[in-house]
Amino acid sequence: MTSKPYVLITLALTVLTFVLLKVGLSFQLANIALLFLLPVLFSAVIWGLRPSVYAAAVGVIAFDYFFVPPIFSFSVSDLRYLISFAVFLVVAILTATLASRLRAQVRESKIRELELEGLYDLSRQTTGVSDVDELVEIIVSHVASTLCLPVWIVLPQNEELSVHGSYEVGSEATHVDRKNIHVDRIPLDLELCRFVLQHGKVAGREMDDYTSDSKRYIPLQTESMTLGVFVVDTTSLHEGLIQQKQRLIDAFVVLSATTIARIRLGKEAQLARLSAESERLRTVLLDSISHELRTPLAGIIGSVTGMIEQERVLSAIDERELLFTIRDSAMRMNRLVTNLLGMVRIESGMLSLQRHVCDIMDILGVVFRQLQDPLTSRTVNVHMQPDLPSLYVDDVLIEQVLVNILSNAVKYSDEGSQIFIDVRVEDDVVVLDICDEGIGISLGDETKVFDKFYRSESAKRIPGTGLGLAICKGIIEAHGGAISAKRRGDYGTQMIIYLPIGEGEESDFGCQNSGY
Repeated sequence: MTSKPYVLITLALTVLTFVLLKVGLSFQLANIALLFLLPVLFSAVIWGLRPSVYAAAVGVIAFDYFFVPPIFSFSVSDLRYLISFAVFLVVAILTATLASRLRAQVRESKIRELELEGLYDLSRQTTGVSDVDELVEIIVSHVASTLCLPVWIVLPQNEELSVHGSYEVGSEATHVDRKNIHVDRIPLDLELCRFVLQHGKVAGREMDDYTSDSKRYIPLQTESMTLGVFVVDTTSLHEGLIQQKQRLIDAFVVLSATTIARIRLGKEAQLARLSAESERLRTVLLDSISHELRTPLAGIIGSVTGMIEQERVLSAIDERELLFTIRDSAMRMNRLVTNLLGMVRIESGMLSLQRHVCDIMDILGVVFRQLQDPLTSRTVNVHMQPDLPSLYVDDVLIEQVLVNILSNAVKYSDEGSQIFIDVRVEDDVVVLDICDEGIGISLGDETKVFDKFYRSESAKRIPGTGLGLAICKGIIEAHGGAISAKRRGDYGTQMIIYLPIGEGEESDFGCQNSGY
């Protein structure tokens, strides 16, 4: 501590003595003694114990010399004053001690408050961070700026060490780019880092191991493992200041380890969920495909076997029916394979659109020809707005979308029911509105039906893979459009497709309310 407090205390006691002499209070010794306690109290609160003891000693001397008879002399005529001096000195020292202790407690409370603010701020900054590298950069930057010390965090990565660092230069932090820094230029003992990782022990300054290093290497530990090494350079600090900051350093270490562990455990849990979901989807896919393939294959095998074994007894009509069965089964298998390939292309990002200007009526015509046999048992009503513009789409993929939707309309409705198709323009997009009179989508499943392999409870009794609408959604969104589904009143499903208008001449179809 500098001499400034002692100079100020001496000056204050001099002024107090001069004032007391001038106002004529020399005969009120008890009051004067109490007034001399004020500089002791103030110095204890402001500067601490030692300056306050100095104030007490100087106060006793001034009190004796200027106010205790005989005045202007250090001799004492009445020995009782010696007891007064002793009591005054004891009271002054006790008062100074209590005030100094209170001052220390206030200072400690402020330090604790700042520490808690620093920990809370770091916790707030790391909330929501899901990347370990980003998290560590936030930690080293915050801790270095709080401690005003160089800080590093070393993490094991693929048998190597990944170093993240932050240096305090003046009031600005300079960060180490771990991707560009050369290992030889890192001011750390990497072997010591490996030692700490392996043994989970603090090393470096004031430690028995590697005491030549001025930095402290602290393991980032959880209950089950060591995640990394927290390194802080305390070269610029003396022993007392190191002990003062050690509590905050330890708190930062615990918070850093907990946060890093949280992210890693979160990623492991996510991988476990993805693995379980992948296994579930694979099981569902295999079950669905095996069921979907088994039915048409059984039809093909049965028809072919019948034609071979009963060749002589089959009539031409019977043969034709068996051939139709073979064809329908083959087409069903072809749709399944097409959907699977489409799903793979969408999931892998390999879906390539071969766009060109198309007429919606041409697309519907191709779809109707493909579904000619299934649609014979349904009444299809088509309404098209006059002067519809052209579409700028991949016609083959849009045909696949419409085939899937109309196949579902047939599959989930009764024979003799109706299917309604309305094509119109709304807000510069072409809208295809397809409605059926089937069992309808369950309430709450309007968005779920577009998930892979999802099948509502009301539809599980009917064979299917749950891929068709997922493929439709992927294809439509790849075109920049949208698709939605909803229940149509008490029964039936309504599928609405929005497609962008293409660049080209408008087509004049002139086919309204045409029945199929």
